[in-house]
Amino acid sequence: MIPTGLWQHVVTVEPLEGSGGFGDVYGPPIEVRCLLSEQTRLVRGPDGSDTVSSASYIAPVEHRPPLGSRVTLPGGRKTTVISVDRADGGSLPVPSNTTVHLE
Repeated sequence: MIPTGLWQHVVTVEPLEGSGGFGDVYGPPIEVRCLLSEQTRLVRGPDGSDTVSSASYIAPVEHRPPLGSRVTLPGGRKTTVISVDRADGGSLPVPSNTTVHLE
């Protein structure tokens, strides 16, 4: 587990719950303490294609937002989850975390 003192940012995640007659349906907003990186990079999307990510954040290992969830960054910009990576060190003395890549 990464020390909680390193979680310097807060993002708001609205989990994607599905689609309805008027478009995507999101759950109630959840504030997530994290370490945010606003850096453009290429990531593999859920369909296997290469996708450009404009930001990512590292959060506790139990945080697993559904793909397509809406995320509001500290500056107010809204974006979408395109990939979620989990690193679980188990009993090893290494940090466990979730990295969420955003459009």
